[in-house]
Amino acid sequence: MIRHIVLLCSYLLAATPLAAQSDPASEARAAMALVSDAAIQLDAAEGARNRVKALTETIQAFETGLGAMRTGLREVAIREAQLSARLQTRDTEVAQLLAVLQSIGTTGTPTALLHPQGPTGTARAGMLLAELTPALNQRADQLRQDLEDVQTLQMLQTDAANRLSDGLRQLQEARAALNQAMANRTDLPSRFTADPVRTAILIASTETLDGFASGLSEIVSEENLSVETPLSIEAEAGSLPLPVQGLILRRSGEADAAGVVRPGVLIATRPRAIVTTPVAATIRYSGPLLDFGNVMILEPQSDTLFVLAGMDVIYGEAGQVLASGTPVGLMGGPEGSLSGELSTDGDDAGTERPETLYMEVRKNNIPQNPEDWFKIGKDG
Repeated sequence: MIRHIVLLCSYLLAATPLAAQSDPASEARAAMALVSDAAIQLDAAEGARNRVKALTETIQAFETGLGAMRTGLREVAIREAQLSARLQTRDTEVAQLLAVLQSIGTTGTPTALLHPQGPTGTARAGMLLAELTPALNQRADQLRQDLEDVQTLQMLQTDAANRLSDGLRQLQEARAALNQAMANRTDLPSRFTADPVRTAILIASTETLDGFASGLSEIVSEENLSVETPLSIEAEAGSLPLPVQGLILRRSGEADAAGVVRPGVLIATRPRAIVTTPVAATIRYSGPLLDFGNVMILEPQSDTLFVLAGMDVIYGEAGQVLASGTPVGLMGGPEGSLSGELSTDGDDAGTERPETLYMEVRKNNIPQNPEDWFKIGKDG
């Protein structure tokens, strides 16, 4: 009997805890705090003097907070699964140990405690059990803590899922408010008035983005010299923020599935993600173009163009001058559908970012590598 106890104790104590890792519960709570702050910003945006700017910052705050919350929830789910699995593997051994200890406590036969090697073996086994008792207590405390952690993480998942749902609804409200605010906006300065007839002719005669960009400079009329042109951004090259939060799917010069190589980058975004101008710029073109969908071409300086293609909704008209961070559009995706946005599966692989924004940089009509202009990492 003592031999069985020693073997069981040794087996239980041999199990080591999981490797040290960051606390997913703390990360999830921090993400929920970001979403709560964004909700406060949404309330404040209602009375903001510059409502467009306030709503833009609110939407970006929601996107950041909700993205962090998805990541936190995913880490919480992984940790909860690990702890549950560890507890399940210990069930059999703990049950056997308890059965042995209970049999010791209820048996009335002294010979049950005798060791096969006689009194000396029995004494040694007793001493070993005495030494193992504190360690067993520590192991029991660890198992108890794991169980409490599992219960806490399960409660946190439920709470965070509700917060995530509420946050997504508030984000949709902010997007709708932004659409209305942009429709009512009349205070944007204009550098020129585009000729719609000549623009239409250019589109009809253009077969490539390269040709269209080259022809843009020929269709400008009524230049407004009272509006200051954008300053040089050469000093900011390499540090400009991406126009949308997302993952880089394809870099400059990489072939797509059809083998087509383009000079721009392809960014995977979540549905309805907001797109903003990374720097003060003039809108050179705004509208559908070829097979690129809705296209926004921005001119941050006289010889440079930023091409943004693939948006569902676009804001602004050709000739308007935009401040840095001004919204220029929203990505596609089902408005009002939360099922996809609530998911936390496959986020790092981009499977929950089904929309794509194509971005190209051109200087003197020559395509540039966007990585020389923008901060492009794993997650923009």
